[in-house]
Amino acid sequence: MPYLDNSVNVAAQKTALITGASVGIGRAVALKMATKKINLVLFDIDLDGLKKVQNETESLGVKTLIYKVDVSSEDSVKNAVNDSYKTFNRIDILVNNAGIWRGSNDFLDTSISRWKSIIDVNLFGVVYLINAVLPKMIKAGYGRIVNVASVAGVYGNGGMSAYSASKGAVISLTKALAKEVAKDGVIVNSVSPGLVSPSEEDNIDYFDLSDRCYMGRTGTDRENADAIYFLCSDEVGYVVGQNIQVDGSRRLL
Repeated sequence: MPYLDNSVNVAAQKTALITGASVGIGRAVALKMATKKINLVLFDIDLDGLKKVQNETESLGVKTLIYKVDVSSEDSVKNAVNDSYKTFNRIDILVNNAGIWRGSNDFLDTSISRWKSIIDVNLFGVVYLINAVLPKMIKAGYGRIVNVASVAGVYGNGGMSAYSASKGAVISLTKALAKEVAKDGVIVNSVSPGLVSPSEEDNIDYFDLSDRCYMGRTGTDRENADAIYFLCSDEVGYVVGQNIQVDGSRRLL
C-alpha cells in the first residue's frame, strides 16, 4: 500500500538514522521521513528486509543507506555510523527503534542470559547509538533523538520483567539526557507504543480489535510513525524530555 502524505515538508535535506527499520514501526518511520525528503540511514539485522525498505524510500526520492547492524554490538554501531558520515556528513535525527521482546515469562522462569540479551539490545543499543551521533549533533547545535520505549516500561507488565525493566530504563535515560543537552539544541523524547500491529503486516494502516485499550483496537504503524515524526520535526518546539504514550488509552494491567 503506498504511503501518501500531503502535509508540509519542514525538514528537507536532513538525514535521519532509524534502527530496527526493516519492518513495523521502523519501516513506517522510514516511509514517513522519505515523504518529507529526509535522507535515510537504516539499521537492522535483516539486510534483505532493509533492501525492500530501501526500494520503497528511494522511490519516494530520497537517498537511503542500509547497514546490517546488531545494535547490541558497540563496534558494529560505530563502524556503520562512521561509514554513513562519509556519505551524508551529518545525522540530524536519531530514532532508536530496534528492540526485542521474546515472549512472556515469569521472573523465575527468565534466565540471566535472556535478561542480558534483552538489556543489551533494548538499553545498550540505545546508549551505543546516542554515543555515536550525539557529539556531532552538539557541535552542529541541532539534533532530534526519539527513543522507542513501551507502555511496559511505564506500567511494568507481569510476565515481562526483563522487557519492562529495559524499556523503563530507556524512558529514564530519555528524561535525564534531555536535561543535559537541551541547551545544545538537541531535543530528546521517547514514545511508548501500546498494542501494535504485527510486524509482518505490510499495510501500515492495519489494526486488530482489542479490549486492552479504550479505543478497542491496536495502534497502527502509521499512527506510531506520525507521533515519532512530530518529535523529530522542527515543530516539536518546547516538548523536551517527555514520554508520549501512543496506546489508545491503555487499560492498566
